[in-house]
Amino acid sequence: MNDPTQVPWYGWVLIALLLGAQGTLLFLDARRRGARAWFWGLLGLIQFPMPTLFYWLLVVRPRRRQ
Repeated sequence: MNDPTQVPWYGWVLIALLLGAQGTLLFLDARRRGARAWFWGLLGLIQFPMPTLFYWLLVVRPRRRQ
């Protein structure tokens, strides 16, 4: 299934919902923490799950240590 045309329509809907939810959650949490909300929100719309992992490693984890 390397051809994008073979993905059913509900697969595309699921992908869009997943990326939209991730981008929204990253944006809201980054805004609450004061950590470049627009950057993390846009990055969350591009790929899954690497932006969430990077956000946890670069923003959440260092602030827990303080």
